[in-house]
Amino acid sequence: MRPRPTRGPHTFDAFRNRVFRLMWPANFCSYVTRWMQLTLLSLLVLNLTGSPFRVALVGFFAMAPLLAFGVFGGLMADRLDRRHLLLGTQTATLAASLTMLTLLITDKVELWHAYGTALTTGMAWAFDMPARRSIAHDLFPRGGVTNAMALDSVGMHGSRMIGPALAGGMITIAGFSAGYAVACAFYAVAIFFVWIADIPKRRHTPSESSSIARNLLEGFVYVKSNRLIFATVVVTILMNLLLFPYVQMIPVIARETLGVSEGLTGLLMGADGLGAIVGAIAIASAGSVRHHGRIFVGGSFVGLVMAFVFANSGTYSISLPVLIGLGFGASGFGTMQGTIVVLAASDGMRGRALGVVSLAIGAGPIGALIIGAIAEATSPATAIKLLSGTGVAAIILAGLLMSALRNPTEAHVTSGSADAAESNARPAA
Repeated sequence: MRPRPTRGPHTFDAFRNRVFRLMWPANFCSYVTRWMQLTLLSLLVLNLTGSPFRVALVGFFAMAPLLAFGVFGGLMADRLDRRHLLLGTQTATLAASLTMLTLLITDKVELWHAYGTALTTGMAWAFDMPARRSIAHDLFPRGGVTNAMALDSVGMHGSRMIGPALAGGMITIAGFSAGYAVACAFYAVAIFFVWIADIPKRRHTPSESSSIARNLLEGFVYVKSNRLIFATVVVTILMNLLLFPYVQMIPVIARETLGVSEGLTGLLMGADGLGAIVGAIAIASAGSVRHHGRIFVGGSFVGLVMAFVFANSGTYSISLPVLIGLGFGASGFGTMQGTIVVLAASDGMRGRALGVVSLAIGAGPIGALIIGAIAEATSPATAIKLLSGTGVAAIILAGLLMSALRNPTEAHVTSGSADAAESNARPAA
């Protein structure tokens, strides 16, 4: 009897879908510009002020809209045409970038312009991210979502490597205005791919005719009722409060401690992206994944430990590979964060659940203020050590106390119709 042929690696399964093949470069270009802008604005503010706290404010203004509008953005992802929503957010960010480019070319840029640009793009991101992630479930059955999200994470993490490196290189070669011109070009390409992608129109549910306030409240109640999604939100808050603000301190450490140029600073800011790509590809190649929560918590732990090690490093040759290791760990967190919610949420509540996650990501601006204040009073390295050390203890506790993160994901996947799920999520009158 002839043996049955074995199927090849699952790594690129999602690319068999034409819409995904178009949305992947659209997402990638959008991610690249986001990281380019963060690097460009951070280095610009550092050049204008030399203040660690004012550099941290770039991250605050870029992330604060997620705290203010993240849940509302998730609701819009459930109620509006997602293609039109993405085209609107991308056009808004392109307009803000072109305005900043004009100010740089005419040499009229001021400190508040940098913060205003970060705030505008952050507001667009608050509406963009839930819609972008919800599309993965529109395109694939549940069995293909993990692969699609992992491949999207490859692009996201690749952008974390390419965006800062490209921004730093452009500053070194031709200045800030050249860097922003390249960012604008990436935005234009992203808009083009979204425009030609035939994104499926989602089915509207009866609850969408109810008031916005009621829909928002339903989202919070629903997330609280699902132990896995609720645990994911808690870990997301911890990571954005205690780990990811370290990014704001890299330009300051690179200049004051490591003594390197803007070009090498860009490479340092993008180093975690290289590790994250390796991690995301490994997840995409794994095929069936049962314990998404374990990867989520384990990756978070590794990322926090590597951040602590980075804060104790005083040389570029050590800092660079340590940040690559940080990115490898963070890929487990980043890939599984959206995957868990997309898999565990019901169809009619998915956008709102992702909106609550966006709200949790909004802990980032609070972390940026905290790390900036500590760095101003002590040093950037001390600030990272304090936050990441606290984060290691907090993640261990979360993994121990929240059993949903240790159990197979299937045990928490919502069953039944979207209408029934939404009915259960509604608060009592």
